[in-house]
Amino acid sequence: MSATEKTADQARVEVPLGARSYDILIGPGLIGRAGSKIAARLPGVRAAIVTDEHVAAHYLAPLQDSLKDAGIQSISIVLPAGEKTKRFDQVIRVSEEILDAHLERGDAVVALGGGVIGDLTGFVAGIVRRGMRFVQIPTSLLAQVDSSVGGKTGINTAHGKNLVGVFYQPALVLADTGVLDTLSEREFRAGYAEMVKYGLIDQPEFFSWLEDHWRDVFAGGGARVRAIAQSCQAKADVVAADEHEGGHRALLNLGHTFGHALEAATDYDGNRLVHGEGVAIGTVLAHQFSARLNLASPDDAHRVAAHFQSVGLPTKMADIEGELPPPDILMNHIAQDKKVKRGKLTFILTRGIGQSFMADDVPSSEVLSFLKEKHPQ
Repeated sequence: MSATEKTADQARVEVPLGARSYDILIGPGLIGRAGSKIAARLPGVRAAIVTDEHVAAHYLAPLQDSLKDAGIQSISIVLPAGEKTKRFDQVIRVSEEILDAHLERGDAVVALGGGVIGDLTGFVAGIVRRGMRFVQIPTSLLAQVDSSVGGKTGINTAHGKNLVGVFYQPALVLADTGVLDTLSEREFRAGYAEMVKYGLIDQPEFFSWLEDHWRDVFAGGGARVRAIAQSCQAKADVVAADEHEGGHRALLNLGHTFGHALEAATDYDGNRLVHGEGVAIGTVLAHQFSARLNLASPDDAHRVAAHFQSVGLPTKMADIEGELPPPDILMNHIAQDKKVKRGKLTFILTRGIGQSFMADDVPSSEVLSFLKEKHPQ
């Protein structure tokens, strides 16, 4: 089990991976203290900060100052914002700038941003010089509770989302809860969908708590820190048991098979659909599909949809702006999913709230029929 320490507005979660164990520090003001935290764990490093234009405007200078105050020399690489940055040409650009700066294997690559920056930067850290030190400073709720933890990195291709990448663990994660106050309501809701996912996987009491306290989580303070810490703890426990997604870790993909297909279908256009919204719709679809297969009660799907709706998240394909491709095209995206094994579809389904499981060899005909039923034609 991971170790968790909490105070009123701070928490520490350990991801126990032997010699590669690392801490997730959660609380306000961590960007301003990042230099001392990094220097304590990675003495003598130099750093490359990778961020995007939106985040840089708010947090790059404070991070640079914090590193400088701790005696850490750094360069900064600022990329365009948005999901479409997760592609090969940006990997090449970041890699070349790190090498141009003569940073060494023992130096650190620091991801300052949301999931896009974290995924791309982690991939670069894992491949440049065959592996450099890696620090995550996630600035979105989604990244703080999901993508910054566990070492999954990657970029998108025309074939689908995150199909090229490596498993590469960070040395430290600094989740500054203060930055979440600057997120748009839409971005915060999108991250909240990933929180809900942890309750629906195997923590029904956490889902019930979120139903009762989601307004407090949105408001900030202790409830927010508690929810982020519990989400990180849930993921840390799964990662410790199954680092490379050989089995149990796949449960973290609840809602993602449908969600990723919808993201691909919208060409990763964040104006139409952001990742957390895809997860929300996908999670409802996973519960509805489970009910269709007589695995769970339809009441569970209604309960999940009702909670997402109360928060303001989309719950059905018809909620996505613009036209979607036909069901057979959505089916093609699902067939490209990373959870397909030897051509057989693998879905994370459920027998009820907090009772998810991995279902191998789900009949394609059942999935296609379900997509036709739910498609807003």
